[in-house]
Amino acid sequence: MASERLSSILSHLSPTKSGVAAITTKNPDDVVITLAIRTPLTKAGKGGFKDTPLDYLVYSLLKRVLEKSRIDPQLVEDICIGNVSSAKAAYIVRAASLGAGFSTTTGGSSVNRFCSSGLKAVQDIANQISMGSIDVGLAIGAESMTEGGDRLEKPFHDEIIQNADANDCMQPMGQTSENVGKDFNISREAQDKYAAESYQRAERAQKAGWFDEEIVPINTILKDPKTGEEKHVTITKDEGPRYGTTFESLQKVRPAFPQFGDKSTGGNSSQVTDGAAAILLMKRSKAIELHQPILAKFVGATIAGLAPRIMGIGPTIAIPKLLTKFNLNLQTDVDVIEINEAFASMAVYCLNTLQIDHAKMNVRGGAIALGHPLGATGARQIVTGLSECRRQKKKILLTSMCIGTGQGMAGLFVNEQL
Repeated sequence: MASERLSSILSHLSPTKSGVAAITTKNPDDVVITLAIRTPLTKAGKGGFKDTPLDYLVYSLLKRVLEKSRIDPQLVEDICIGNVSSAKAAYIVRAASLGAGFSTTTGGSSVNRFCSSGLKAVQDIANQISMGSIDVGLAIGAESMTEGGDRLEKPFHDEIIQNADANDCMQPMGQTSENVGKDFNISREAQDKYAAESYQRAERAQKAGWFDEEIVPINTILKDPKTGEEKHVTITKDEGPRYGTTFESLQKVRPAFPQFGDKSTGGNSSQVTDGAAAILLMKRSKAIELHQPILAKFVGATIAGLAPRIMGIGPTIAIPKLLTKFNLNLQTDVDVIEINEAFASMAVYCLNTLQIDHAKMNVRGGAIALGHPLGATGARQIVTGLSECRRQKKKILLTSMCIGTGQGMAGLFVNEQL
């Protein structure tokens, strides 16, 4: 503790560091991650969580947080859930946390920035810790796409949609994917080749057991759709990977949005999924005091906006913005990259436009193969990315995603488990 405080003082007296040297410096006031876990990801409507309501999924994950971290629940001052589809998310996180064993003194809130909600929750908790508002906080992302509820029920007011960009906020996500394919000439072949690689990576990772340390098993009830019989099950594995998927097999899949175009399909788009992830954060000094393992340092996150009709390219706006703030080079300084594969159209565009080494990006596959539980993805990427950093013994993790209505978000982390 004393040595880290001395290091902090000396860092203020010595010449300012920049780039990787700056973000990898350890100071007592750093916001760090001491636990990063997730549930399995299951197929919405027909998978292992099809009969599991959102409140029970959140409750189950919160219980696992306490079991895995062994932290005194009274020390956790706030829990923020990122969720897209449920208007009751704030109720759910509060009640589920109390049921799971957290104290009445632990606050609860919900945030919704569509597909970045999980990362937004992490940013919210990290900012509170950084500002001294709280010492310890928990960010979770959770979504039951089985329950649904994320679609617009009616158009915006006539005066609002007189603005073309505002009107484009109502475009279905599939339409925005076809826009990206058309506007930037991302061919069906390029999209299917990318998707096949995502499936093959996920298959390799699952067979090798790489996901095992990320996932906590969830006990739940599954109903037989024909008889209604209920049985107790333990869900332990992701259901999205389709073993044996090839470019040739994906070429046979029909377009999913023929009214908008012919490039995006059920095979090269993200899967509709149920799942949740949790990130426990505190200052480095607090983690040392509590004897909590320091997995990683939260460096920062940022948001960027763009035209809603091509929302998929959001990461190409958000990533340079974030890296510029920390004087980092994407090609030379970043080791592992997680970009959410909402659609292969945007994934291919981001890969090419940012000139990313594909060997660094979505090493274990992405949302095309694993699924995209909307509010959970931003947190799930951190769990997966840090696990991959540990496996490779690499330091710098970058996460990013596109966001409906025309936004992009990115987050930056330093793995400290080398």
